[in-house]
Amino acid sequence: MFVAMRKGATEAEILGVKSRILAEGLTPYEHAGATGTVLAVVGEVGKRRPALIEQFAVLPGVERVTPISRPFKLTSREFHPEDTVIPVLDAVIGDGGLTVMAGPCSVESRDQLMETADAVAAAGATVLRGGAFKPRTSPYAFQGLGIEALRYLSEARDRTGLPTITEVMEPNQVDIVAEYADILQIGTRNMQNYSLLNAVGRVARPVMLKRGFGATVEEFLMAAEYIVAAGNPNVILCERGIRTFETYTRNTMDLAAVPVLHQLTHLPVIVDPSHATGKRWLVRPLALGGVAVGADGVMVEVHPDPDSALSDAEQQLDLPAFAALMRDLLPIHELVRDMRDGYEAGVTGNGDGLARH
Repeated sequence: MFVAMRKGATEAEILGVKSRILAEGLTPYEHAGATGTVLAVVGEVGKRRPALIEQFAVLPGVERVTPISRPFKLTSREFHPEDTVIPVLDAVIGDGGLTVMAGPCSVESRDQLMETADAVAAAGATVLRGGAFKPRTSPYAFQGLGIEALRYLSEARDRTGLPTITEVMEPNQVDIVAEYADILQIGTRNMQNYSLLNAVGRVARPVMLKRGFGATVEEFLMAAEYIVAAGNPNVILCERGIRTFETYTRNTMDLAAVPVLHQLTHLPVIVDPSHATGKRWLVRPLALGGVAVGADGVMVEVHPDPDSALSDAEQQLDLPAFAALMRDLLPIHELVRDMRDGYEAGVTGNGDGLARH
């Protein structure tokens, strides 16, 4: 349930409500927004729900108590109506600007990464991506350079000023990856690796969570809930395609998920057309489509010589193609950035979604 405090409620009143929630064996999560403080009450309430609502409603400073209508709570707009904005070095994600994460699928060498980093920075990318630890379908495929790649990413950040993002695959990698990278990525295969989600929820680094290739939107948000509930509010959602009956593309990119997620959650949403399509020539139209439906950003794989890449050669753009994509993306983003206001039209809080602010 949500406990909405009256505007101007004192700190003592808020602490009093928190204490009562804790006394009932439940956990309060606080969000202080523009319209006042909201406490999300998390835990098993069972048949106690009606009695607890009545008890909390009469506490000093409480304006109203409402049941939680969704299984995801902390990531919902009922709890946090304002958009989450995530600053990372000089980049800002979710503030209405366009975030572009670009770089090679795998860091293959220092020279390869530096050439790519210089080129994507010059073209207007805002975050540098590069795989250090690579989960591959085949155990015989290139698995990444590991810590050596993390050092190269750190050097590239210092060289270009771009914050870096790379994937972490297991809980015991979290600390070392967080030491070198600015954003931790959870890949599609690990979306429901709950021990890993809890681990990244305890570090002071933003986390980009990729949608599982067989996950519903609700399952996606429940995975994000694990990270936020563990203490890390800075989560970025990434739509990277889901598995359907279609085989011509690697996955089916669910563009409808972008506005749906913006309705349901305050977290920023980006799209990854490289992994969604698996085909270089489809990256551009899907990237443009993602921005056109309101995505906060795109993630694109870029390589100086894609045909010689050690992983995902078929889907990586070369440097001139990425620069051309950037020239097309920015005008579309400017054209549609105000489109999100349209999400508010005709939308109430009745379970069909909440207004995007």
